[in-house]
Amino acid sequence: MNAVVDFNPLNTVQFEQVRAHYEPEFGITWLFMQPNPRPCFNRICMSELLMNQTQIEASHANPLHRPQQATNYLVLASDVEGVFNLGGDLATFKEAIEKKERSKLLEYAHLCIDNLWTFYNMQAPITTISLVKGQAMGGGFEAALSAHVLIAEKGALMGLPEVLFNLFPGMGAMSFLSRRIGLSAAEKMIRSGKVYTAEELYDMGVVDVLAESGQGEKALHDWVRKTHKSLNSFQAIQKAKQRVNPLTKQELLDITEIWVDAALRLTERNLKVMERLVRAQNTKVGDQEEAVRAAG
Repeated sequence: MNAVVDFNPLNTVQFEQVRAHYEPEFGITWLFMQPNPRPCFNRICMSELLMNQTQIEASHANPLHRPQQATNYLVLASDVEGVFNLGGDLATFKEAIEKKERSKLLEYAHLCIDNLWTFYNMQAPITTISLVKGQAMGGGFEAALSAHVLIAEKGALMGLPEVLFNLFPGMGAMSFLSRRIGLSAAEKMIRSGKVYTAEELYDMGVVDVLAESGQGEKALHDWVRKTHKSLNSFQAIQKAKQRVNPLTKQELLDITEIWVDAALRLTERNLKVMERLVRAQNTKVGDQEEAVRAAG
């Protein structure tokens, strides 16, 4: 068994929508999302994730950091049964679009990018991992893609439904997918609006580790145990990959500007399709996949 220790890297801060656990054997810190009232990226959930990530990263430069809580692996996972994350807060999007509140949309998008960029571009020697169980849609899929290693259970479902309401995923999908499978394949996936299985995405090279259903944590621990003896090499190769095919935060921010402008051009009919997906998010586990298919 892997020891799990309650761990709050900010010590005195009480979080509402993120639960942190620490496993000392290999230095694994888990950040479990528990957003409410819907399992999507609201501002509270994203702010708490960002606070945890930045503090964990900064602790490596702190000489007073306790060695027993050193983080070698930072894992993004979910506490919501059957859902990794259903993506952007569509109810907030819809309201801001109807009111033509460009600054509100852009502020939200920038908070998304701050999270994804920190997770992707860790300056400390920390390997980031996403563990997807259940559904990861839209921004939830984008968050999973920002990890250095994406682990998914068989039967997990991932997709980018934004095209179904005449938009596109503007918080990293094109950038992260194109660096995994090439620009043409990334565009095809984004334009399809299709829901993919973890098995399909593994065959495409999007998912790095395919776990048996219900065995995601075991697969993650097996991967860590196998990798840990050569972790320095793995992390150096990861940095080299990022240098060969570089991604900048400015690229991500520039795309959010395109996304906001496109969002403000949506029609009433487009917003009605978005509303169907809002209702799916409100069901928590209820069926986002079916809603995506119905919207298409």
